[in-house]
Amino acid sequence: MDRCVVLVDAGYLLGAAASLLAGEPARSRITVDHAALIQGLRERAEADTEQPLLRIYWFDGAPDRVPQPEHRRLRVMPRVTVRLGALTRSDGRWAQKGVDAAMHAELTELARNRACSDVVLVTGDGDLLPGLMSAKEHGVAVHLWAVQAADGDYNQSEDLVAEADERRVLDRAWITKAVRAKEAGGICAPQPQPRPEIAAILSAPLPEAALAASAERASEAQAAARVGAPPAPRPETGPPGDGPAPHHKGVPTPKDLAALRATAGAPSAPATAQSAPVPNATLRWSSDRGWADRGSLGEPPETASLPTLAQVTTAEQRWADREEDITTVGGDPFEVGQVFARRWMERLPESVHLQKLSTMYPRIPHRIDGELLRYAARFGLLAHKDDQIDEHDRYAIRAGFWREIDITAAVDRAPAPE
Repeated sequence: MDRCVVLVDAGYLLGAAASLLAGEPARSRITVDHAALIQGLRERAEADTEQPLLRIYWFDGAPDRVPQPEHRRLRVMPRVTVRLGALTRSDGRWAQKGVDAAMHAELTELARNRACSDVVLVTGDGDLLPGLMSAKEHGVAVHLWAVQAADGDYNQSEDLVAEADERRVLDRAWITKAVRAKEAGGICAPQPQPRPEIAAILSAPLPEAALAASAERASEAQAAARVGAPPAPRPETGPPGDGPAPHHKGVPTPKDLAALRATAGAPSAPATAQSAPVPNATLRWSSDRGWADRGSLGEPPETASLPTLAQVTTAEQRWADREEDITTVGGDPFEVGQVFARRWMERLPESVHLQKLSTMYPRIPHRIDGELLRYAARFGLLAHKDDQIDEHDRYAIRAGFWREIDITAAVDRAPAPE
């Protein structure tokens, strides 16, 4: 068949690009515009081989082979197929397992079935040499592409270079069309503008009832300290020191709360007026519990009647949801929140549930909030060091949820045309 196929070893391509642009092969040091990168690979392959593109195969590693957000964005692009190997951590370093074997199998299968006339390999691993030789024996022209080496030397297997039919170098000018180095502070340039919906979540006022409850709990803790009783297991007290509990933009982080819990029962941490929680420092990512210990309170009556998505989803809808997640949802945290909210609203048996939820902004009832975060975890949004979703991603997930709720509520409020 007179067409070309591109096989990309993402570990090599992005690692070599990071070495070239940032001075070290860590992919965390670069930011990638995957749409521009795929388009560049397609145009370059069709120009070099003078054949139309059949498909781009993107080979990469992922923890437990769970697609990460970048893999989900890639696999919904036209003419792109993602193949994942395992990503394991050893001696503090990540290593891919099974990627080379998958590339070798795909290369030999394409050549054996005469699925293409030209194959473009973007890799440097000599383990692909047998597959390259097998492809040539089946009459396939093999084009080997290298990423410009940072030190001007080769960053590919010498045997692989010698055996290829055609060789090209993706130089710095080509790479920088889709890949940029991050600045020293870890922020990509140009810095993306924050979503206004996330800012609204962070700045939303705390309901009066929650403020009163926080003040009451602080008074109880101070009274218990005066009579020598152990304080209740709630994170009211601040960390040791003379100042109030630290917080960022009025929203404490999980680390802040961990420090508060650690000092709440310590005898050396006296409960004073300064140790009471700052009224505006509300833990908004913990759904509707504020500073209260979730285990100490029952389900609020105003949220107990709200059904979860699982309760209003049929088996057929669950299957269709899974298909949509695999084929169309890219995995952006904001998008994930929107998708969850849309499904939940569409399946609500009564509109009164949506009206009740709208009055709780920016809080999400903890049953629904927990289900939302578990759904988001399917998209590889977990920070693998502690199996927790990144705090900023949590804000984005919830902001997407509320954005979809707000859009639907606005449509419902719009007057019908006469």
